[in-house]
Amino acid sequence: MATYLVDTTRDRIGELMGRSGGRYFLRPPGGGREWECLPENTRLPTPEEQLSAGVRAANRHSEQRCR
Repeated sequence: MATYLVDTTRDRIGELMGRSGGRYFLRPPGGGREWECLPENTRLPTPEEQLSAGVRAANRHSEQRCR
C-alpha cells in the first residue's frame, strides 16, 4: 500500500517515493514528475484525500493498460 502525504506548501497530495538529505520526494498518485518538500511542510491526508489519491492512481494505471 502506498504512503501518501500532503505537501502543505503546494496543497498537493503525493506518494512518498523516498527520503534523502532531510527532504521527502513525492510524486502524483498514479505517476508523474516527482517533487521535493521538507518534512515539516507535510501532513497526513484525511481519509477522503487518501481515498481520492488511491482512486486516481488506479484510474491512471488502468488508462495506461488500455493503450
